[in-house]
Amino acid sequence: MPALNDLALTVEEPEPGQFFWTLLEAHHGDASTETLDYRVFRRAPRAQASYSNAMAMGVLELKKISAATDTAGETD
Repeated sequence: MPALNDLALTVEEPEPGQFFWTLLEAHHGDASTETLDYRVFRRAPRAQASYSNAMAMGVLELKKISAATDTAGETD
């Protein structure tokens, strides 16, 4: 699983009134460049009716990933 600081959240509207969140994962180029290449990590399974709803659903997905990362890092 990528580090949270390597993820970006965006909302796309491929058709009018259908908004999908997309999580992008940064892939660092070689050391000679300062560019990042983003690739799709996860996408919304279904459209939302508004940009803000899609963004909120994407944030919830990030929170799930964060919680899973935090739980995986804990030791007894």
